[in-house]
Parts: sequence; C-alpha cells; structure tokens
Amino acid sequence: GSERLSKSETTGAQAKESMNINKSLSTLGTVVAALANGEKHVPYRDSKLTYLLQDSLGGNSKTLMFVNVSPAQYNVKESINSLQFASRAKTVALGKATKNREAAQKAASKVNTTLSALQEQATDSAAGRGRPGGGGGPGGAGQARGPGGG
Repeated sequence: GSERLSKSETTGAQAKESMNINKSLSTLGTVVAALANGEKHVPYRDSKLTYLLQDSLGGNSKTLMFVNVSPAQYNVKESINSLQFASRAKTVALGKATKNREAAQKAASKVNTTLSALQEQATDSAAGRGRPGGGGGPGGAGQARGPGGG
C-alpha cells in the first residue's frame, strides 16, 4: 500500500521507490474512479502498474482486490484511506467475464497448421524427397551408386 515518508523515515533510493509506488497507487485510484464514473477515457497509460493491469481492470476478466487495514491507532488514517479506496473500487462494474474462445481457436488452428507442415517435412525427409541438391526418387540424381556406377 501507500507509504507515508514522514512515518517510515526512509531516505535516498528507498524514499524514491516509495514515492514511485505512491504515484502508481494514486494513478490506480484515478483509473478506478474513471471506471466507476463510466468515463470514456480511462488513463491506463499514466503508470506502469495501471498499464499492466489494463486487461484485468477494464477487460472481460474477473478481478479481485484485497485491501489491508491495521487495527493500530497509529495507522488509522491509512486504514481509512484504504477503506475509502476499496469503497470506490467496489462501485466499478466490470461486466461479466467471458472466455476468450476466439483467440484460443486461432492459436489452436495455428498450432495444427504448423504441426501438419512439420509432419509433411518429416515424411518427405524419410522418403528421401526434399533433399537439398537434387531429387530423390527412383532413378533420380539423389540415389546412391555403387563402385563404377556413374
């Protein structure tokens, strides 16, 4: 989750990493809000996180989001923010998840075509056809000849 630099007291590279994480989570919140409001433009490309999650957040998939809260009084502000985010995320209507059968059928067809071509090549090689440098049938240039048989 997000991290308050004043609480964690991180510095240097860790502070920079924390700021980048916070920026990605803020963008995730913007994306969730745009989806919840049914906006035409959803800013998936504003962070790597939302760009990678684009198919899961706006596609035809099931999405499950966990929100962690702390029982400690020390973390009450972060827990409230997390619960508010969860409340916004809950309002997003993703639609019903469906199987991508068309893509799977295309992939299976491609595999079958490749397999058939490879089987044909293997059959041609076993029969002596398709060798580089000459044909291979009866009386062809590709047959082996005995001594003096030129």
